[in-house]
Amino acid sequence: MRIALDAMGTDLHPRVEVQGAVEALRQLPGDFEVLLVGDRALVERELATYGDYPKARLQVVPASQVIAPGEPAAAGVRRKPDSSIVVGLTLQREGKADAFVSAGSTGAVMAASLFILRPLPGVDRPAIATLLPTVSEPVLMLDSGANVDSKPHHLLQFAQLGMVYATDVLGRAEPRVGLLNIGEEPEKGNELSVEAHRILADSGLNFVGNVEGRDVIRGVCDVLVTDGFVGNVLLKFYESVAGFVCQVVTGTEPPAPGKAPSKLWEALDYTTYGGAPLLGVNGVCIICHGGSPPVAIRNAISTAIQAVQANIVGHIQQQMAGGKVVGERRLAGGA
Repeated sequence: MRIALDAMGTDLHPRVEVQGAVEALRQLPGDFEVLLVGDRALVERELATYGDYPKARLQVVPASQVIAPGEPAAAGVRRKPDSSIVVGLTLQREGKADAFVSAGSTGAVMAASLFILRPLPGVDRPAIATLLPTVSEPVLMLDSGANVDSKPHHLLQFAQLGMVYATDVLGRAEPRVGLLNIGEEPEKGNELSVEAHRILADSGLNFVGNVEGRDVIRGVCDVLVTDGFVGNVLLKFYESVAGFVCQVVTGTEPPAPGKAPSKLWEALDYTTYGGAPLLGVNGVCIICHGGSPPVAIRNAISTAIQAVQANIVGHIQQQMAGGKVVGERRLAGGA
């Protein structure tokens, strides 16, 4: 298995990506390779600081351009064909890599994925799926920012995408699907929410109804569906919670790099899950935060490996085409 890693994505590239790749090769099980995509001279300079790691399982793929975070996404993809994002995704399209991981511009990764990998048949709007901590198992929320304007049938597609991922990768036997809303009653919310509730209730999925914001952290569902505008607001709030709670409860700052994190920090920290998959494209694409530390890159590589091993793309194709097989389980009916 070959995982292409954008070496120029984080705020501290390529140091963070190189360290994350080395840690992944040292610590993660399985026979996989990492293809570091970026400025060869800079990447090799960072690699030279590491001694003991399986060098035969790491390659540097040159890419001479970088799409900056503030650069218009679609224009950046068109103007910079030799950018680390475009080169990395092209490796996957050409069968030279099995997955792509990037902490670069989310908009650019999405735009390039849509252009290079293309959406799967039956998917109108690929969605970013993010794991959020709860008091029990993490909940998979989508969309987390790919689509700020959505229609009811898009939310149904998000639910289908999330259900497949929760089954195949998270190991949830009967994923409970919830709709983020301002009340539990079916008639609550705006027109989008009311119609989405009706469609989801008739979908054949394990739909548990509306979920209020206060109930998300209770873990009342496995897949939480919302539009990308609301989802991104909730995600950004979640990202700030870990540092805030640690400061208020323990009077401490977030752990410095290299320091052992507290159990409280580990429970709330988004880097535990590494990256968020972009579901609905014809490939495995994991999007990381630009401020990701090396451990988040390592965990994102692990997420990519799991998605490839689970054949997540093939199972999404089956689900969106009306197929009944999801993982090792058969659905009672198509959605």
